[in-house]
Amino acid sequence: MASVSNSSTTTLKNSFISSTSLGSTPKPSQLFLHGKRNQTFKVSCKVSNNNGDVVETNSVDRRNVLLGLGGLYGVANAISLAASAAPTPSPDLKTCGRATISDGPAVPYSCCPPSMPTQYDTIPYYDFPPMNTTRIRQPAHAVDEQFIDKYNSAISKMKELDTKDPSNPLGFKQQANIHCAYCNGAYVIDGKVLQVHNSWLFFPFHRWYLYFYERILGKLIDDPTFALPYWNWDHPKGMRLPPMFDREGTSLYDERRNPQVRDGTVMDLGSFGDQVQTTELQLMTNNLTLMYRQMVTNAPCPLLFFGAPYVLGNNVEAPGTIENIPHIPVHIWTGTERCSILPNGENSYGEDMGNFYSAGLDPVFYCHHSNVDRMWNEWKKLGGKRRDLSQNDWLNSEFFFYDENKMPYRVKVGDCLDSKKMGYEYAPMPTPWLNFKPKTKSVGKVDTSLLPPASKVFPLHKMVKRICFSINRPALSRTQQEKNEQEEMLTFNCIKYDNRKYIRFDVYLNVDKNVDADRLDKAEFAGTYSSLPHVHKVGHPDDHEATATFKLAITELLEDIGLEDEDTIAVTLVPKKGGVGISIEGVEIKLVDC
Repeated sequence: MASVSNSSTTTLKNSFISSTSLGSTPKPSQLFLHGKRNQTFKVSCKVSNNNGDVVETNSVDRRNVLLGLGGLYGVANAISLAASAAPTPSPDLKTCGRATISDGPAVPYSCCPPSMPTQYDTIPYYDFPPMNTTRIRQPAHAVDEQFIDKYNSAISKMKELDTKDPSNPLGFKQQANIHCAYCNGAYVIDGKVLQVHNSWLFFPFHRWYLYFYERILGKLIDDPTFALPYWNWDHPKGMRLPPMFDREGTSLYDERRNPQVRDGTVMDLGSFGDQVQTTELQLMTNNLTLMYRQMVTNAPCPLLFFGAPYVLGNNVEAPGTIENIPHIPVHIWTGTERCSILPNGENSYGEDMGNFYSAGLDPVFYCHHSNVDRMWNEWKKLGGKRRDLSQNDWLNSEFFFYDENKMPYRVKVGDCLDSKKMGYEYAPMPTPWLNFKPKTKSVGKVDTSLLPPASKVFPLHKMVKRICFSINRPALSRTQQEKNEQEEMLTFNCIKYDNRKYIRFDVYLNVDKNVDADRLDKAEFAGTYSSLPHVHKVGHPDDHEATATFKLAITELLEDIGLEDEDTIAVTLVPKKGGVGISIEGVEIKLVDC
């Protein structure tokens, strides 16, 4: 078992002492806004377009530039090319069909709305109602019994609507079906599948989803002040299933959860389906390290945090940092083990939380996404270039929801940027991950002359073992102004894998194959890629290959490990799950506008 460094142990213990206090979010000691270089080893990625034609993504095609396949381009470039990626339209009933279970058959019931106008342009836009009181979302581990009783009552009443009228759009199952329809291939617009994950649609869709869900619950118990709790998994006190969800016989309990989450088990924010054999303290340290990397180091730029621009029907995935981790691992950790037997005797595909089609059937889903939404607010507090996107294609994208009065409405991304204007805020909690910048580092510099260059390793057809290679950097010893203007980006292009499987691999700089991969609190740890089994596209039932782009901002990291003046660095990939099915066409380091 790995030991924890003294500094990490002290910081973690101190975070326990202040765990129940509500305070303002501390500021990082330095804004990690840096810049970077040009490409080193670059490849073309051949993918199919919406017509089935094979295209080269290295050509400066406006659609592909917006998708970020050739690297992250500056906002100015993205805006000038935005005409190729019109705002995502709101779906309508005639565009909705049968959803597909990830790694399984068609969903045995319809996930489509029970009724709505067949033309979305006849659905009115939503106007926020007058708000006399701000709803305050509390950390789930700190709520009192009075709140728990109220929450149980609200969910019970929502479930009762299913019995009285299964077609009621406010019912528990109909609300869960919203996620199924948007995320498992039910909506097909002009022959193109709509998917709200793995792109810049992720945060705004789920914010609107929770907004209406919360208002429905408040209406059912006649309490306009009711607010969803948030699963505070970014704090040690919240790194367990909130106790209110583990009470059998209540409306908040889900018998299809993975039994491993019960009885106060410490969660793994990097979960890939297998339990990490380490101490609870080290696991919490890993969690806080992951949070620091995903919120600070790897998210200095908006498109890194939110994810790449979305083109309807696009099958190349580029999720933002928080969507990738910890959002996906929390789903994996909470859902049942795939291929196991559910309480009703059926085979499991990861239900409920472990599969997008069924995730909304577990009440903890909304508590989980409440904290995901909170991370959006916390990220913007860090300052620098951490701000909302300004592209019209994002701001004008639309979704469809029912309000608490069963009225259908269209909503726009641009109207959900300020949660206060939407009538809710988050009760403040300390964010100890800001103090978990990894400091422990290896002695000296890895001799890159002993490693094969990237050009000899990629294309990589399987990641069945740890992979070490050297890669050239495009610029050395840059000034702080240069770093502020451009970020140095390590990009893995054309990652392909079976989208029916759990996937995870970790990335380290300046270490060899003997790195202790169960400890993430190392200065050399750069980041992690993970994937939850999901539907890729409809109409190609035998095509289970997903294509993804993975970007890591490494400016701060290079400073911390003393490699700013090195023209060649060592990179090590550590497969954690599904490596035999992972291929990567190429890798590059570039300087990109932030």
